[in-house]
Amino acid sequence: MKSYVHLFFDLDNTLWDFERNSRETLTELFHEYKLESLGVSSLELFLEKYKERNAMMWDEYRHGIIDKETLRDKRFELTFWDLGLDSTTAPKELPSAYLQLSPRKTHLFPHTHETLAYLNKKYTLHIITNGFVEAQEIKLDASDLTKYFSEIIISEHTGYKKPDINIFLYSMNKSGAKADECLMIGDGLEIDIVGARNAGWDTVYFNPEQIPHQEAVTFEISQLSELQSFL
Repeated sequence: MKSYVHLFFDLDNTLWDFERNSRETLTELFHEYKLESLGVSSLELFLEKYKERNAMMWDEYRHGIIDKETLRDKRFELTFWDLGLDSTTAPKELPSAYLQLSPRKTHLFPHTHETLAYLNKKYTLHIITNGFVEAQEIKLDASDLTKYFSEIIISEHTGYKKPDINIFLYSMNKSGAKADECLMIGDGLEIDIVGARNAGWDTVYFNPEQIPHQEAVTFEISQLSELQSFL
């Protein structure tokens, strides 16, 4: 096995449990803004439609089809539209309320702290994330994760988004690393794994649900604690 020096982690859905934190936030907003009284038939349908719309818009954002403001400000309106409702009835406060609440949630995947503490003694750790600067920094601080990482590389700072090879090249330059010293750990096959592989890095696919796939990965894990068995 290579002698890795730099370990690069994705944040959302790798360390920070995006799905759980988002669901908790959306549930609070559903009740606070009385969305049922505005025609949203159920919490579960709201969660389902928001998740679909949010994923669609993040994909558009990664491909440069829409900008940050459109993603941030329009996803709730479009969720209402997806529900067959007048999009203008979506409370105008929802986008800002979500961004205030969600990043401050602190649910992490099991064994996050113990694994990072173990790895931090042996390697230089970094973050590479496509999220918004203001949200990602709050997530890291609120969850007490910042202390583990040497470089926190957020796509907005670089002008590139994963899986663009340029964000990985930028990360090597920023951290003073060489490709054969780098290992990328992330949950996104296209975004994290293929992107890093194209830059000449080895990869760890974090696949907690053990979803079958055909992609070539260096390592695959379903629990973060498994990293301690080979690193």
